[in-house]
Order: sequence, then structure tokens, then C-alpha cells
Amino acid sequence: MKSNVLIVDDEEHLLSTLVLNFEIDGYTVFSAKNGIEAIHLFQSQKIDLVILDIMMPYINGVEVCRVIRETNKNIPILFLTANNSSADKIEGLRSGADDYLTKPFNLEELILRVENLLRRTKGNLLDTSFQIPKIYYFGEFEINFSTYEIIGVNGQNRLLNKKEILLLKLLIERKNEVVSRDEIMEKIWGEDVTSTTRTIDNYILAIRKYFEQDPKNPIYFHTVRGIGYKYSEK
Repeated sequence: MKSNVLIVDDEEHLLSTLVLNFEIDGYTVFSAKNGIEAIHLFQSQKIDLVILDIMMPYINGVEVCRVIRETNKNIPILFLTANNSSADKIEGLRSGADDYLTKPFNLEELILRVENLLRRTKGNLLDTSFQIPKIYYFGEFEINFSTYEIIGVNGQNRLLNKKEILLLKLLIERKNEVVSRDEIMEKIWGEDVTSTTRTIDNYILAIRKYFEQDPKNPIYFHTVRGIGYKYSEK
């Protein structure tokens, strides 16, 4: 299976054409029509490469690129835009893009550029997990990893302890992946010999009470029997 590609463009016909052709070529494609949708998809899905238009509603492509670069230095970003002046290209590349292709364009050339970018950065992509920002949003919740606060429905505020925040951070950084109890124990509790895997289970139960509408049937924090836990979004 090829990589996951996020394509962002407010021109619906072009967007649907790109999605279709990349899917035919074997890619898993996520699409967005504006900058807000693009950032949400980037934060909620495992994305290997981003194709960005510049002129879009709400948040333009250059700002989206900067937001992505704040949390991930390695993911390839390609601007696909009608803005073809030298100043536009310089601004796009300075914002963190790896490549810049102007419209109208040759579809085969775009796909080849994408393949080259993925091949060039393959080592880095395999070596990095998703790096979350200091303030992370999912569902109806906001997590502030600097202040240890979570804000939920109707603005309800709760202060977590350090271990809870570290466990949340580890699971969210590895979203959609199973994190074993042994790895959690090593990274969060270290050499604390008084803690056991049961300690982790109790922390997960507490986290579910904070975030799950029905803790017995979680939609975010899942148990993988005999292995560990996994964070995923709806």
C-alpha cells in the first residue's frame, strides 16, 4: 500500500480529479477544501505528504504550511497553486514547503514529484512519530500540555497530574498505533519499581472517565487485549 496523502484545494472539480487520480495510483487520499479542514485532518490522521493550494478560505496555504511545520519538520509539503510569481514561490518555500508547482500543471509531473519527495524523506518519515502541539484539540476537548489542563464540554476545566499528561501525550503522539504496556511503563514510570502494569490500567481508567461519554465503551482510548492501548479518533 502506498502512502497517505492530504490534498487541499478549494476548487472542487480539481480536488475531485486529484483525489481520483491519486487513488487510482494506489494512494490513500484525504481531502480538504479550506485551511481549517486541512489542519484538522493533519492532526487527526496519519499523513505522509501534503499537497496545498495557497489561496483558500479561512486560512491560506502558507499559514497551513507553517502550522504543520510547527509540529512536524520532516513531512513533505508541495504547493500546487496558480500563484506563479517569484515572490510567491519564495514565500511558499520559506514557510517550509519542499516543492512548488504552478497551475496549470501536468498530472504525471505532479505524481512524479510526489513520488520523489516521499522517496527522499522516507527515512525521516519512518523515524518520526506525530509531534503534537502544546494545545491539542479532539472531539469536544482541549488539552494544554504546558499547564496540564483539559477543557471539556461547556468549558469545564480539569487539572491532571504529570503522569496522566505524559501518558496522554505518548498515546496521542502514537495515534492509531498500539503502544504496549511495557513501553508505557518504561517511558512514563521508568525505574519506579513500585509501579506495575496494573498501575497503567488504572491511569487509563481515569483518562477514560475524563474523555469518554461511556468509559465502558470507549471511542478514543482503546484496550488491545494482551498488548496495550491505542488512541484513535472518530
